[in-house]
Amino acid sequence: MTVRFDPTNGDRALAEARADITIGRWQGLPELCAAAGSDWDRRTFRMRLLAQSTAGTSVAESWHESQPRNADALVLRAETEVMRAFNLALAAGPGSAVDPDQLERAVRTSLRAAEAFPADPVPWVSLLTVARLFPGGHPSMELWWKELHQRDPYNREGNHQVLRHLSARWHGSHGVMYNFAQDVTATLPPGSPLAVLPQVARVEEYRYRVEREGSQAIGLLQFWNNENSASQARRTWHLWIAQRQYTYAQDIADLNTLAHASCYADLTGEAAHLFRLLDGHATRVPWSCHGTPEEIFTRWQSKLLG
Repeated sequence: MTVRFDPTNGDRALAEARADITIGRWQGLPELCAAAGSDWDRRTFRMRLLAQSTAGTSVAESWHESQPRNADALVLRAETEVMRAFNLALAAGPGSAVDPDQLERAVRTSLRAAEAFPADPVPWVSLLTVARLFPGGHPSMELWWKELHQRDPYNREGNHQVLRHLSARWHGSHGVMYNFAQDVTATLPPGSPLAVLPQVARVEEYRYRVEREGSQAIGLLQFWNNENSASQARRTWHLWIAQRQYTYAQDIADLNTLAHASCYADLTGEAAHLFRLLDGHATRVPWSCHGTPEEIFTRWQSKLLG
């Protein structure tokens, strides 16, 4: 079975729009953004992927200037400013400060977008994302989280962004991060992919510790294969997969995360089922924790499915 890495997760309309952005075209964006309607899950995913493409171009500005009354154009422009801030942070390297003007521009544009489209959770996700780049975190983080929660409490991207904010890499600790994951999963509706947050937290802790201590550090040799890891993976299975009724925009990423946890916790039956659901669609993380993602994913897929 061919392994495929597709950032759009099979969203063909999104892939076409991203291709248009590379040649400077924005004309297909109004229809694409409007098509998601109040499907906040799909809308959040599309806006983030579009912004990753527009960040290195002037496409978001061109659309907004051509259609200044289109709230979607302003929402994308805000997301674009957030992605630009992260691109600057990546270029500067760990521990380096990001240009305060860029951070404030991202916040201002996101707040304008929230005002232009009051029901939309995306501007609040944008704010929760850029909050990480402020020294010590942004003081309005809690307020922005409440605003998102009022609009879309189970917003996948928003919850993942808060988890990252609370990690030891950013403004919290491993314990605070795990507590947040457990609090979220304790109140989820049946079949929510947010049930995978404990596994996401585990991947973040592992990557953080390997970067600082090396892969042979105390506690990492059995990090994936222990009763706690297996118990958490089984719990996620029952909360999500056993009650799964709908397909969400980022299911491929979340299925990969749970498949990885199941493989390394020796939950082979569950892992095999997850690989059948994935049908060859892989993500680089978390498989990159163990080597080349394609090789690791293929090895497990072959072992479990033959």
